Amino acid sequence: MTLTTDAVPVGDSAIDADWWRQAVVYQVYPRSFSDANGDGLGDIRGVVQKADYLAGLGVDAVWLSPFYPSELADGGYDVADYRDVDPRLGTLADFDEMIAALHSRGIKVIVDIVPNHSSNRHVLFQAALAAGKGSPERDRYIFRDGLGEHGELPPADWQSCFGGPAWEPVGDGQWYFHFFATEQPDFNWDNPDVHAEFLQTLRFWSDRGVDGFRIDVAHGLSKDLPAALPSQAELDAMDATGGRHPLWDRDAVHEIYREWRQVFDEYDPPRIAVAEAWVATAERRAKYATPDGLGQAFNFDLLEADFDAAQFQRIVADNLAQSEVTGSSSTWVLSNHDVVRHATRYGLAPLNGSRVKQGSHWILAGAPAAQIDLEQGSRRALAATLFLLGLPGSTYLYQGEELGLHEVGDIAPEDRQDPAFFRGADPDRDGLGRDGCRVPLPWTSSGASFGFGAGGAHIPQPGWFAQYAVEAEEADPSSSLNVYRRALALRHELQTVEELEWIRTGCADVLRFARPNGWQVVTNFGTEPFDLGEDAGRLVLSTQPVSGGALPGEATAWIAPAA
Repeated sequence: MTLTTDAVPVGDSAIDADWWRQAVVYQVYPRSFSDANGDGLGDIRGVVQKADYLAGLGVDAVWLSPFYPSELADGGYDVADYRDVDPRLGTLADFDEMIAALHSRGIKVIVDIVPNHSSNRHVLFQAALAAGKGSPERDRYIFRDGLGEHGELPPADWQSCFGGPAWEPVGDGQWYFHFFATEQPDFNWDNPDVHAEFLQTLRFWSDRGVDGFRIDVAHGLSKDLPAALPSQAELDAMDATGGRHPLWDRDAVHEIYREWRQVFDEYDPPRIAVAEAWVATAERRAKYATPDGLGQAFNFDLLEADFDAAQFQRIVADNLAQSEVTGSSSTWVLSNHDVVRHATRYGLAPLNGSRVKQGSHWILAGAPAAQIDLEQGSRRALAATLFLLGLPGSTYLYQGEELGLHEVGDIAPEDRQDPAFFRGADPDRDGLGRDGCRVPLPWTSSGASFGFGAGGAHIPQPGWFAQYAVEAEEADPSSSLNVYRRALALRHELQTVEELEWIRTGCADVLRFARPNGWQVVTNFGTEPFDLGEDAGRLVLSTQPVSGGALPGEATAWIAPAA
């Protein structure tokens, strides 16, 4: 079989309503993607200028992280206006041009919606501050009287996930709740005005041609706070699996999403949505993926797994079974704007005899050159990605992973932007925060910002970015970028029925599965070569060279159907 490197067109805007079920979605973090005006900050016109690149990569959709007016207290997730574009990133006219440019190339557009909290600069929160205690305006957010004689003490000892108290005084004896940064007050979703605000927002962007929405902190909207608030210790000890936790994953949240589904279904095709829901069990996550709700929910299980055959097989089997129950399709993801890039996670050197992990992230343990096997991480990352792209369901890619980019660990303190770094609340990365995966992309091998823009970049790029630049990788047939391009072109042949069948390999470190149309995917998680047998003659793509029919360790191969 002859291997083509041309991307397969993904159709036009009239594609059917199920386009999302097996789509490849590429996450653009706008401020770090491409800078069209040379001010050091990525912008909407930068996305327009790279539309041909995205089409050539072969993705089905682009997910745009927040581009709204924001003070950037949390990378744009502190939204000051949900129905406009940050002037530093462009205008609504630029946004419309971007929609047209991507749609004309058969690429759908998904935008981030941040409904758990707004910026403290949002007009609704400013109105709440001005209106005072007991007002209808304050009821749109979560305000409580402080403790003590004059309300000088917080209503509870709760801690923000970014560090420091989760309650902020406003000077009149009341305090507002913010689970994230101080600049991100949480909405009160018991208030009908909040419902109306977001229904209007969903229609605003849908009317402009947006095809879907990624819902930030989807599990956090509904809250049930008693008159006497529990302590932080009591809150931590509460069961988060039954739908009745005061803050997280409450059953009542799905009433909100049923309301949203009615809006999505007003359009033809219906707008789609995917939930970011970090919940306790697969069963709890499935509730966000029902047809009368958001329809799909991120599955982060592989993102949290080791590069290990048994873990990968169990996770895939469990999630495909869960998807069958809900009628949704699974979402496969290894990197995003909130986690250490998977090329780096997979290359971490053993510490004290085992890899060190806390929560959902791997500890960096210093600069990459000191503690990380970059070559091993790159091999494993490409093998894992090709494994994912062969699975039934949708795959979400994070900008720069197609280049094999590693995390940037050595950013100077004065150049960092993540509130988690400044508040010292990120032990999962040795306190380094999330800036290391948000460094602007390298497009050329030289220049002030490696082609990101005409000037510098808002987070300085390291010199080693030159070898990962698009310009450098396009010239190398074996580069990570070209493997991604070939895989995404072939994937449209591979993806038909959303099923797979595991094939026994006789080797605990090797996973092999077949799709109903005869395509096979083989991943060697070990270090010893694996004999592909007579199927080696139908090999069309591999992450490492295959010699004598043996797939090297830490590699994945795709095998075409028999004639």
